[in-house]
Order: sequence, then structure tokens, then C-alpha cells
Amino acid sequence: MKQIALDIGLATGPSLRNFMAGPNLAALEHLVLWSGYDKRSPVPTYLWGESGSGKSHLLRAVFAQLQEQGSPVGWLDASIAEPPAFQENWRVVVLDDVHLYTAVQQQAAFNWFVNATSPSDGQQRWVLASGKVPPSDLQLREDLRTRLGWGHIFHLQVLSESERRAVLRQNADERGIFLSDDVMDFMLNRFSRDLGNLVQLLDQLDGYALQTQRAITIPLLKSMLEDTP
Repeated sequence: MKQIALDIGLATGPSLRNFMAGPNLAALEHLVLWSGYDKRSPVPTYLWGESGSGKSHLLRAVFAQLQEQGSPVGWLDASIAEPPAFQENWRVVVLDDVHLYTAVQQQAAFNWFVNATSPSDGQQRWVLASGKVPPSDLQLREDLRTRLGWGHIFHLQVLSESERRAVLRQNADERGIFLSDDVMDFMLNRFSRDLGNLVQLLDQLDGYALQTQRAITIPLLKSMLEDTP
């Protein structure tokens, strides 16, 4: 049965609090400690794992938390075709999905990394990065690839089906909505099992239910898909 991936936005952004750690507790605890302590160690951190393991969720959660703390952060992902120059006021550099970087993005990431870890002002910055494979397997320029493997490395595991169910249930409870087992089965069997995609689907479904003043059922979900351009 073909699974569907929806391109829809998040109404509630990723956070460290709403990340379902499962087998990835060590990585979560590391990020909670590093992002919550102003005098964090400048040792780089690299997260790797397949799609749906939570890499981008964690990086975006750290980015949001640091911004809330008033810490300027440099962010680079594959969608930024022309990365800006390194900014001296950045306290942290975040590099998401480095395995997708173009030559231009790799040059920028290398420059950011060097400036963060060997700054002219002597204040080293934390570099947090993610990719689909471990640093040793990255098809990137050698000087960047080796630097990404300098520090803490965490292999993120994709959650099991029972853990994904728990995440959906938790998100539904936080929204104050009832999600039946039938609807959950339909979501897990008919859509991409990428956790971020499923949470986004639930968010869209919640909004559609409020708009139409109907309970969340399989017919409502099908109706929403028919109305989605």
C-alpha cells in the first residue's frame, strides 16, 4: 500500500520537551545539558541517523531554545542556497542535514566551523550538526568531514511502532483531542511513518476538525485530504 508524505507546516514547533526519546535518551540528555548551560563546552556534537530518527527535530528544538535565551545562533541547512558569512555575535553554530550540502554550502560550513572553534576573540562556540550517516561515511570535503567527527557523536534510532503511537497519543492529549485506535491505525498504515510527518498530519487534522466542528474520525481525515490542494 502506497504511503503518502504530506507537505504541511507545524503550528507548534519542535522542542526538547516534546521529543519522544525512546532509545535516544543519551542524545536528548546531552542536548538538554548543553543548550541549558550558558558556559557550555565548545566540543562539537554530531547526530546521525536515518530519516525519521529525529535529527532535525532536535536541532530545531535547540535552535529555538537558544533563541529564547537570547543567544544568537547561526543556522545552515540544505535549503539555504547562499549561506551568509560567519557572524561574530553567534554563540552557537547549527548545521542540519550536512549530507545534502552543495559545494558552496560545504565551504560555508567549513568556514563557520573554523571560526566557531578557533575564533579571533578566543571564545570558542559550540557546533551542533546532523547527517544521515556517521562522519566517516559522509561524502563531503575532507577538512569538513573530519571536523564533524571531532567531538560527541550520537547515533539516533528510529522509534518503534509502539513508540510512534505513544508520541501521537501524547500530542493528541496535549491538544485535548480524542484520537481513536482506528484513526491511529489509519495514519500509521496509510501515511509516511516519519514521525515529524505524522505529528504534522495530526496538527493539520486538529485544525480541520475545529474548522468543520466535527470529531476526528477516518471519514473526516479522508475529507480533509480531498479538500487539501
